[in-house]
Amino acid sequence: MKYASYVFGGLTAAAAAAYSVVYLTRWEWQRALICGMLLLVIEGLLVCTVLLSRLGRLERQLADSGRRTEEVWRRLQESRAEEGVRFRWLEPGSSDGTHRTYVFVPVLMAAGALLSGVAWVVQKISAATVRPGAERRLAGRLARLAAPAPPGPRGRTPELEDDEAVPRPRVLRGVVVGGAVAVAGLLLALFVETLSDATQTRPGKATGAAATTVVYRVRVHGTGDAHARALAARALWESCRRSTAALNVHAPLARLDGDVWAGVIRPALSEHDVMRLHGCLTDATAHRTSAQVLGQSQVEQAGR
Repeated sequence: MKYASYVFGGLTAAAAAAYSVVYLTRWEWQRALICGMLLLVIEGLLVCTVLLSRLGRLERQLADSGRRTEEVWRRLQESRAEEGVRFRWLEPGSSDGTHRTYVFVPVLMAAGALLSGVAWVVQKISAATVRPGAERRLAGRLARLAAPAPPGPRGRTPELEDDEAVPRPRVLRGVVVGGAVAVAGLLLALFVETLSDATQTRPGKATGAAATTVVYRVRVHGTGDAHARALAARALWESCRRSTAALNVHAPLARLDGDVWAGVIRPALSEHDVMRLHGCLTDATAHRTSAQVLGQSQVEQAGR
């Protein structure tokens, strides 16, 4: 379950980041902000999940350590309680009596001395009867368990002195890691440059057209008043036409049919400004208002 939550959170964060970039390139700022906030929330949840998992692991380790400590303490207490009765036969009031108490110790010492003597005799006999070839045969049998040594230069088996005390630095690995880091840095710089170029405010090239026409439909949620929808459509148009880099003083708006409106901007907008106007209308920052761009075109000059 934990890994499933990590996978789900990672996929959601990746989708939110991707849509943030898409909305930024489309100049849809409100949606980009929402995706950015969603990305921050998901990252916070993932961090909290990891921290809670680590804290739970620490709690389990502390609990296990406490149980082991209690077990060791209990066994120590039991061993200390048994120390007073371990040699009960030595007690004067024991059931064994005092007549047999001091007989056990000499018998134990004599048995130990006897066993030591027997072990010494067996060791001497084995040392006198064993042959050097037995050890060689034993070494030959154990040689099968040893790992094969790699051949050294000219077929010579390497010895311990042949190994370097400090291994040589892995130059190839360092070069590969450095190259990967450099490529990742270049890709990141290219991505940042592309994103900044796509969202940069700059004057566009003249298209040679006389005007730019944009047709869009407006919906206002929660109301059926036509006057309210007309106010929302005009407010949205006035807000979005000023979001372009061009100084569009002449930008009349006319209703075509129902909630469909057409706006004309003179002089014509550049391709970049048309994209910004399209993104602003689609983003619809007005209260409870949503807009759908139905079409856009460049009106050529008369006589061409």
